[in-house]
Amino acid sequence: MLLYRTQRGVVAADGDRYLLLAESWDSLIATPALPDRIDGLAAQGTALDAFDPSEALVPLVSQEVWAAGVTYYRSRDARMAESEQAGGDSFYDRVYTAPRPELFFKGSARTAVGAGGQIAIRSDAGWNVPEPELVLLADASGALIGCTIGNDVSSRDIEGENPLYLPQAKVYDASCALRGAARGLRGGGGGAGGRGAAAGEHVDQPGDQPRRRGRV
Repeated sequence: MLLYRTQRGVVAADGDRYLLLAESWDSLIATPALPDRIDGLAAQGTALDAFDPSEALVPLVSQEVWAAGVTYYRSRDARMAESEQAGGDSFYDRVYTAPRPELFFKGSARTAVGAGGQIAIRSDAGWNVPEPELVLLADASGALIGCTIGNDVSSRDIEGENPLYLPQAKVYDASCALRGAARGLRGGGGGAGGRGAAAGEHVDQPGDQPRRRGRV
């Protein structure tokens, strides 16, 4: 099922049926076995006569969005080329082969925008790009419980000038966009503890080599 966070509450979409669930977004996302919990709530949910997906809000309340960078060989090469003049190209080469991934904070409910919302670009950047992402939803144990799609808006020239400028290049109001619907996943693997979070990873692009490893 697809989940929507709306002003009316959490709505589950089962084909062409829309059901209002009697649970808050935060409470639902904290559930370890999310798909099973959705099934149970849907059986008792209130059927809606009509629902417009444009009603959906950004699928975040207390959750945070973290992103993983340099996950493809092609991405490594591009980041190295952009930062070579500043002497930061070796950073990307080393993180690509390191056991610890590059992770960075991307947004929250306050700064992210939902489907149909307006993204923003920095006025002091000359090279701003959208980056389509697969967004994975993790519970407090680190298990993957859902997924959606998103947009990691980035100022490439700022990051290329100095890798330490990455927060300025990637973290600002409306630099993160998320689709309003999240799909529950079954059988997600466990991981490190922490709050529920959404994490982005680059979507395959034509010419990309396979991922060296899957990780959030």
